[in-house]
Amino acid sequence: MTLIEKLNNEDRFAKGIGVQLTELREGYARAELTVEERHLNGAGVCQGGVFYTLADLAFAGVANSRGILTLGISNTITFIQSAQLGDHLIAECREVVDHHRLPYCDVHIRKEDGSILAVMTGLGYRLHKPLNVNS
Repeated sequence: MTLIEKLNNEDRFAKGIGVQLTELREGYARAELTVEERHLNGAGVCQGGVFYTLADLAFAGVANSRGILTLGISNTITFIQSAQLGDHLIAECREVVDHHRLPYCDVHIRKEDGSILAVMTGLGYRLHKPLNVNS
C-alpha cells in the first residue's frame, strides 16, 4: 500500500466527510473536496472544521512523505473567505523546513478558480518510526 492509499483509506474522519488526497510526493501534497449540504454551518457557508480537515490531510501527506511516522503538534489556520455549496476546494501543502525532528509546512486552501480561502501552518513531530508503505 502506498502512503496516499494509506492516508485516503485509514484517515477515517477525512474519508467520512469526503476529503481525498489527489497528489503526493516528497515535500508536496494536494487534497480536494467539493462542498456539499453536510458541510454547511448555521450561516449557510462551509464549516471551518471542513477547511481544517482538508488542510490537515494535505499536511499529513507532506509530513509523512519521507517515510517516517510524523504527527502534527501545532497548526494555525486563518480563514480569509468562505466557501459555498458546490465549491470545489483544493488544499496544497508544501514543506518549508525539512527538519529531522520538527518539519514545518504551509498549506493554502483555494477554490477551483484559484481564489484563496484560508491558509494554515503546520508543525510536525517525527517519531523516527518507519512507515510501512510502498513508494
